[in-house]
Amino acid sequence: MSPDSEPSPRARELVRGSFDMHVHIAPDVVERRISDIGLAQRCLALGLAGFQLKSHYSSTAERARVVSEAVPGVRVFGAITLNRSVGGLNALAVEIAAREGARTVWFPTVNSVNEQDEVHPPPPGAKVPVWVKFELELREAGLDPEPVAVLDDAGELTASAHEVLETIARNDMVLATGHLSRDEIFLLVDAAVAAGVRRVVVTHPEFPSQRISIEDQLALAEKGALLERCFTTPHTGKAPWELIFKASRAVGAEHTVWSSDLGQVFNPPVEDGLALMADKFLAAGFSDGEIITMAVTNTRALANEPVEALG
Repeated sequence: MSPDSEPSPRARELVRGSFDMHVHIAPDVVERRISDIGLAQRCLALGLAGFQLKSHYSSTAERARVVSEAVPGVRVFGAITLNRSVGGLNALAVEIAAREGARTVWFPTVNSVNEQDEVHPPPPGAKVPVWVKFELELREAGLDPEPVAVLDDAGELTASAHEVLETIARNDMVLATGHLSRDEIFLLVDAAVAAGVRRVVVTHPEFPSQRISIEDQLALAEKGALLERCFTTPHTGKAPWELIFKASRAVGAEHTVWSSDLGQVFNPPVEDGLALMADKFLAAGFSDGEIITMAVTNTRALANEPVEALG
């Protein structure tokens, strides 16, 4: 697939009415392929319901409301990611984001303990992920963000993590596990269920720093979590498409939710991500109904937008 392959008409139709709940677009701290207003306009033209703005460094709640108003007919959601720039596991920041309309809370990503081995100067000429490059720039500027620990010395979730979960539950937000490790994810999901969090997403479980086994994915699905399949993970070679298909079949469409994770300048257009994913799954033998469940039904559930509203 070339960077700008065009999705098929069938795939475009299957993902109509979907929300892409994981995109990285401008304005951001690094260059992105498209702006938030531009993406909203493209979604409107293609019949996509909307998207959720993800930043690793700041809340996008206020910005999302402005974009929704600027492009009527498309709904844009804000979110917050609990990295060091927002104070880490900061229940107050989550509460403020919720009152501003944020939909999802990602646990630590670039500042997770699990990702710290990735942040190191590369050999000359080597390519590094966009986020690693930015983290290294922060360090060069004299800023060295401390990792955000979700576990205490006894290996249990910290009090701050429990406070955040209580805030998520009270505001009926979505919990996404971010870039946590396997053991951290299991502890977090169990605590989220106990706290009354209604919607839990295991963020790109095939991602290299996580590599959650299919057996573990099944266990997480049994706890009520949705397993997120991001287009960029296999598209950029972080995991083979065959593994994505195998895991999706194992846990079932009802426990799988799609997103693109797009916005990088070298990747396909953000608005094409879910449709390109549909073409891949169609070629692998998935049915139209399974694709609609993963791309439309489950993304709308996260957005709290019933499928019936599509008419």
